[in-house]
Amino acid sequence: MKVSIVGTGYVGLVSAACFSELGATVTCVDTDAQQINRLVYGSIPIYEPGLEAMVARNVSDSRLHFSNEFADGFEGQDYVVCALDTQLDSDGSTDLSPIECVARKFGQCISRFAIFVIKSTVPVGTAQRVRAIIAEEVEHRGVNVEFEIASNPDFLTEGNAIKDFMKPDRIVIGVESERGREAMFRLYRTILLRGNRQIITTDTRTAEMIKYAATSMLATRVSFMNEIANLCEIVGADVNVVRQGVGTDSRIGPKYIYPGCGYGGTLFPQDIKDLIKIAEGNDFNMEVLKAVDNVNTRQKRILFDKLYRHYGGDLAGKVIAVWGLSFKPETSDMSNSPAIETLDLLSEAGCEVRVYDPVAMNTAKRRWGNVYCALNMYDAARGADAVLLVTEWRQFMMPAWSELLEKMRNPVIIDGRNIYDRHEVETEGFTYYCIGR
Repeated sequence: MKVSIVGTGYVGLVSAACFSELGATVTCVDTDAQQINRLVYGSIPIYEPGLEAMVARNVSDSRLHFSNEFADGFEGQDYVVCALDTQLDSDGSTDLSPIECVARKFGQCISRFAIFVIKSTVPVGTAQRVRAIIAEEVEHRGVNVEFEIASNPDFLTEGNAIKDFMKPDRIVIGVESERGREAMFRLYRTILLRGNRQIITTDTRTAEMIKYAATSMLATRVSFMNEIANLCEIVGADVNVVRQGVGTDSRIGPKYIYPGCGYGGTLFPQDIKDLIKIAEGNDFNMEVLKAVDNVNTRQKRILFDKLYRHYGGDLAGKVIAVWGLSFKPETSDMSNSPAIETLDLLSEAGCEVRVYDPVAMNTAKRRWGNVYCALNMYDAARGADAVLLVTEWRQFMMPAWSELLEKMRNPVIIDGRNIYDRHEVETEGFTYYCIGR
């Protein structure tokens, strides 16, 4: 089986590595020649546990190849999977021009039956739009070649992407013909043989909507629980116990109801905004999702606000340590991370900022030239008037409190993920703030 993956971003590179690991011959295509050259020599642009070793293994076994030429990736392939990272235009709508370009190249290159698979997150109706573009190119060439279109949204979570791909909760396939359905079942046959995986087959429009609905539901749970946490602080309730009481309800469950300082990444923020825009384009108002987005925007400044209140607004010259920069653990991705808002606010307030993250330090150095990038978590806390925990990396779970106390000027901990025990921290001599208690 020959598969081409267009795009070497998060979804594209993980998908290419995993399909090759399952035995397919995969060509990963990207027009960025420098990116392709780095990949050929083993330089992985993203941090994902297990990915570097998987790429190296399959390149060595000649199952995974990289190219910056569409012709190399399209000619003679059984599947061409479009996994480009989509971006929003200035008006908030999804920029589909890169995907349309790939579709045109596909129509210009194929010489036998192949299936064009859209794995990118795209507005409802994109698959049919792409079908028309490919058909136009094939007709223009005057060749008799058949193709199929499929919508196959990804549900990968950063830090757990390989497991999500190999052992998915479900595989969603949107097709418009029986031939397309059979072809997509062949593509995922190895995964389906490995266990009782649920496969959902539907039309392309419904498959496209499933991705948006799933993302929006998860984001809604996060923002709702953050609202509950903020109210708990006001009325004197403990959100951790509230969460347990809610999460043990079998109708609700425990996932995505942990309060904190807001969600980040590209998935939640972009998909929420995109779905709101899609609805507006169809004269429909997504009131719940607008509220979800607004709550999350407000929540990202909660750590700064707690610090501001603690020092009575006098933050100029204060030394503040920030633990964690990526939007979640086990990734180097800082896209829309709460740390961005936090660091910007600290800088505007005249603070001296010291940061540490296990893998995202290079990103911080490029974005903020005026912050100190520490060697480790204790180096970041040296002389600090407060430590703000933004990302719950395992390295931060069990600090040596006595060492931390010795290094800090003022022992203040502001826990943005509720990972510490209040009694323990306060017994060690710290002033402790968290979310919802």
